[in-house]
This record gives sequence, C-alpha cells and structure tokens, in this order.
Amino acid sequence: MGLSLSLPLSRREALRAGLFSTAGLLFADGRVLSATAEPPVAKALATPITAKAKSVIQIFLWGGMSHIDTWDPKPDAGYDYMGQFKTAIPTNVDGIQIGELFPNLAKQADKFALLRSLTHRNNGHETAAYLMQTAHAPGERLAYPSIGAVFALFKSPSYKGLIPPYVVLTQPQGRFSEEGFLGPRLKPFATGGDPNSTRFEVEGVVSRGVTDARQQARRELLNRMNTLGNTMADSPQLAASEEAKQQAYELILGQGREVFDLSKEKTELRDRYGRHTFGQDCLAARRMVEAGVPYVVINYPGGWDTHSNHFATMGRQCPQLDQGLAMLLQDLHDHGLLESTIVWCCGEFGRGPKVDWQPPWNGGRNHYGNVFTALVAGGGFKGGHVVGASDAKAEEVKDRPVYPVDLLGSIYALSGIDASAKLPHPMGADAQVLPAASEGVKSGGLLTEII
Repeated sequence: MGLSLSLPLSRREALRAGLFSTAGLLFADGRVLSATAEPPVAKALATPITAKAKSVIQIFLWGGMSHIDTWDPKPDAGYDYMGQFKTAIPTNVDGIQIGELFPNLAKQADKFALLRSLTHRNNGHETAAYLMQTAHAPGERLAYPSIGAVFALFKSPSYKGLIPPYVVLTQPQGRFSEEGFLGPRLKPFATGGDPNSTRFEVEGVVSRGVTDARQQARRELLNRMNTLGNTMADSPQLAASEEAKQQAYELILGQGREVFDLSKEKTELRDRYGRHTFGQDCLAARRMVEAGVPYVVINYPGGWDTHSNHFATMGRQCPQLDQGLAMLLQDLHDHGLLESTIVWCCGEFGRGPKVDWQPPWNGGRNHYGNVFTALVAGGGFKGGHVVGASDAKAEEVKDRPVYPVDLLGSIYALSGIDASAKLPHPMGADAQVLPAASEGVKSGGLLTEII
C-alpha cells in the first residue's frame, strides 16, 4: 500500500516538528524536519548481506577530483598524463599504491577499499552529481531524493537524537535539490559556519554574539512573560508545545550545543585532524555519528573544479584531504565506530587523465566520467582491497566496471535499507529507492568483493 506525506502527524512527529517551529528559535526555514509519514517497511534483502552500518559519512569532492593524481596513479603514463605528480607510493597493504600526495592515507590502506573502475560517462556537473547521489538517470519525470534524504526517511523513526538526521558540513553543494520529491522536510540541515574558527557558529544553534548565558537569560525572560502557558499548564495542546520548546532549548544549550563544540576535544587531536576547515569538518562528523546522527555530508570547501590552476590546487588541497580523511578513519577506529560507520569519498566524476596544456587551461584537467575512483571504508566494507581497474593511462575501465547503482546499492544493503522499497511520492507516483533492473540501468552488481 502506498504511503502519503500528507498522513496525519503522530504525537511524536508533532513534537519533532514543534522542536523546529513552535519554539520559534532555530531552523526557521524548516529544512531539517523529518518526513511526516513513516517510511516504507524494508523488505528482506535479496542478497544475504549483514547490515552493519548505523551511520554514513559522505565526503563529497564536488567539482570532481582527478583520479590519476590521487588514488589511481599511472607513473609510466608520461608527463602529458601525470604532470608534476608522477610518483606512486606504497601503502601498508602489499600491492596497493596511491599518489605521492597521500602519505597519511598510505598508512591507513588496510582500513579502506578503492573502487578504481567507477563509470557513468556523464560529464555535466549537475547531472553527474544527481546520478552519483541517486543512481537514477537525470532527465526522468521524477526528481529523486539523494541517498542522504533516503537515509533520513528510513532512519528517522528509530533515531532519538535532537540533531537533524541529515546534516551537511558546512554549505549545501547546490548541484541539485537533494530532497527531491520527498519535499523540504527532508532537505539537509546545512550547519554554516566554520568548525576551524574559535567558535563554530552553527546556524540556529550557536549564533554570533549570542553566548550561552545570554541564551539562558532569554529563556528565563520568555518563561516569565508566558502568562497563557502558566495559567493553562494542564492543557494537552500547550503541554505538547512546552515539551517541544524544552527539546529546542536542549538542542541549543544541551546535547546539540555539546556535539558541535569542538573545544571539548583535546588540542592534540584537533591538530592531528588538521587546523583547516576540512580537517575540523571531519572531526565534527565523527562527533555527530558518535551522537547517532544517521547521515553526514562533508562538502569539500572550495571544491575540485580544476580546469585551470590544477596542479597548484592539488598541491594545496590533497595534503589537507589526506590529513583529515586519514585521521577520520583512525579516530573512528579508535572510538569503536568504524565497524558501524560507512565512509565514502568521491566527486561526481574524475578529471581528464591527459593534461590540457592549451590556453586558457594552461595545464588543467577537464570533466571526466568515463572512469574515476572512490574510496569506501567501514560499516561492513573490507579494507585493504582494490575493486576494478582502469587502463594504462586511466582513460577507460579495464576490468570490473562499477556503476553508481552498484555503489549506492551496496551502501544501502550494508545499512539495512531495501533498494527496491517504494518511496512515498506526494502525488502517488510509483517510485522506489534505486532503479529496477527492468529500467535498463547499467550495473556490475553489488560490491560483493569487499562486503
């Protein structure tokens, strides 16, 4: 039986809605509300895969990071392909090499797997981003939700935390509408701010110039002025509103405030993550999954759209990516969270393996969806493996093509979400989590090599 987003709110759902609206203190745009209807019940998986993942951290390298400079180096391809980063370095797993700019990840290769044969042959930023995060073909009559919105839909009923179930650090990427037809209630909450600042000013939780003491004083003043609420304390409607308000204050001054307060971490640990925005994004993401948040996206600050100034950008950003991501994997492991947290990292596509030396690019790399690489770790993915291969110059898939539906399907399977489950569409359209085989979608199959 199909489910509608217009079903009546349960009391629990009303309280959750009240957390962001009745109190009137935060998240005024309503971007973080969970769905108003319970999600479809997941069916038994066709493939017997044990669901181990409770949370997901997606590191989205928007703009498209070059695969040949990073995780699929081809040192014998020559200068026109490798440019100035022509060295591959060994990792702590025999037989696996990665680019010279990733010495920290090289020490963590036993914790992650590399998918070196990702492909979709789409070179448009918006359409490729949509494809990578929904696995549905762009241009269809329905605008499907991203994997993060799907997670929020399925995980919200069992998620008890006050922080929204789908969080983006720090700015929305904007390539497409992530909530799709599920509507604004499943739009991700973008924190804003900069976790590398002295005070991480999270939108609606930690505001510039508003201290915790001032926030507490505001609360006390509001309580004194609330004559209606004080005289009608026995009213069920006002009681529900009051409970929602208390939850909102708990988010501002309690659990939510604590999670986003990176000063609670040791200075040494923060330094190991890197005192830059991306490194502190990674630390904030670990704190959120530790608090049980189902889906966290880190949209890489600055992006990887390197048509020009390619090698300068790579020389600056790759060491930061290396430091933050390697420390995230180690820290999740040290906290006993890696087994229950999937980390996946890639862009919407790769970058042209042959350097474009002509003006105006002058040594840049162009959009490239023929073949590229993703990193996956944790939550049931086996580390220390490489799936698939590109050819000698990283131009085409040589072995075992991996399509977006294979990657997302594997993440869903490890998280206990049935990829064939129906999604609630407001107009009753027939839609499911991932496209069916009957729709002609290209697939190499689930990533059983590393599950």
